[in-house]
Amino acid sequence: MTKRISKPVVIVNFKAYGEVEKEGALTLAMVCESVAEETGACICVCPPSVDLGYVSRKVSIPVLSQNVDPRAPGSATGWMTPSMVKGCGAAGTLINHSEHKVPKNLMGECVELSKGTELVTVVCADDVQSAAQAAEFRPEFIAVEPPELIGGDVSVTSANPRVIEETVDAVKKVNGSINVLCGAGVKTGEDVKAALGLGTSGVLLASGVVKAKDPRTVLLDLVKYL
Repeated sequence: MTKRISKPVVIVNFKAYGEVEKEGALTLAMVCESVAEETGACICVCPPSVDLGYVSRKVSIPVLSQNVDPRAPGSATGWMTPSMVKGCGAAGTLINHSEHKVPKNLMGECVELSKGTELVTVVCADDVQSAAQAAEFRPEFIAVEPPELIGGDVSVTSANPRVIEETVDAVKKVNGSINVLCGAGVKTGEDVKAALGLGTSGVLLASGVVKAKDPRTVLLDLVKYL
């Protein structure tokens, strides 16, 4: 059974940080699961591809892949097909993260193939224009993340709130059913509260949780305004 992604949502991207190597991915996913169960918040995790199936089988919260390739089952050595991701037990996938860009024509293929396997799609965008273009492919979520703020100490909600508001407006003009997330520098509950106030349906973040000395405390703070 597919694990449901509700709104508002906090999506934690594990990236390929050393903290999530070996048993680290499962350990962090279980912390996220514990906070989700305790608070009722929707927390999703994006473990490294090598741990996708393992983590999906061990936790009850939605698990997303960090990427998916525009390939159908068949002769596709080394590629990760949407059907493989679905078969691992994942609920969805990120597409076009700033650290794993996808050409626009292939982005559409990734979305369509993922939808064909009932994966929820979260397309990342650098700015308002690219978000509006991504909306043409009708993903369930678009996450706007200015690259210059990713991994930094200043949240996009305070550094550039206008880009969030303009992205929400631009995306809704293309397709009103698409949900907008924001990321880059998000680390606190106040950042999440500000993001929701700007019209988003949640946040996508990474280092603020993954590299925290006490991820549980950080997560409890992040979800307190949901």
